Amino acid sequence: MALDNLIFAQCILYFIAFVFGFISVVPLTENTEDFRGKCLLFTHGMWQNENITVSKQRFIVDEWGVESSCSFITFVGIASLVLSAVQAWRLLFLLCKGHDDSIFNSFLNLVISCLAVFTVFLASTIVSVGFNLWCDSVTEGGTMASSCEDLQDTDLELGLNNSAFYDQFAIAQFGLWAAWLTWLGIAVLAFLKVYHNYRQEDLLDTLIHEKELLLGRTARRSSDGDLKAGLY
Repeated sequence: MALDNLIFAQCILYFIAFVFGFISVVPLTENTEDFRGKCLLFTHGMWQNENITVSKQRFIVDEWGVESSCSFITFVGIASLVLSAVQAWRLLFLLCKGHDDSIFNSFLNLVISCLAVFTVFLASTIVSVGFNLWCDSVTEGGTMASSCEDLQDTDLELGLNNSAFYDQFAIAQFGLWAAWLTWLGIAVLAFLKVYHNYRQEDLLDTLIHEKELLLGRTARRSSDGDLKAGLY
């Protein structure tokens, strides 16, 4: 019963990881389309006057962020989504059939879970740090009257749609960090599963050893009895 509860808890966490993966992937994909493939993360720029006679300022991008940064976090979100869906379906099948993972499969799941924890943490950190650098750049380190969230309602005249960039990355950050916490829980349960299987295997080996000793003693007593009967 305890093992079934553990598998059920893993299944629930995989489903939650799937939901958070979906939450992170959708806004990232939308932002890629809005920015026409340009990566907002780690982008540097400044506000400058359009010309000497006009005081109107325009945001000029000095250097766009590396596109691989946005591609990586999107890939991690999709991988988390797909992997969690596959694992949830597999564990649900095992739970319905009343089967259990082998020791090797349990250990493999632990390795995969730890790898997912690391990669999702890395992607979450990249999003948070990269987006904060963009906001510092577009608000000139917070010295402007408008906040980063307010500036999404302002046309930055970059030749792209910046009307929802703050909401998109705020949701993406939430989804990735929540997914990281979920994968951390999955890794803990995977470790408990491996430990439980190890204890079960150790107990089984002990029982087999005790059975062999008992059979050996019974055989010796039987042979001693036959020897004494022959002497009489």
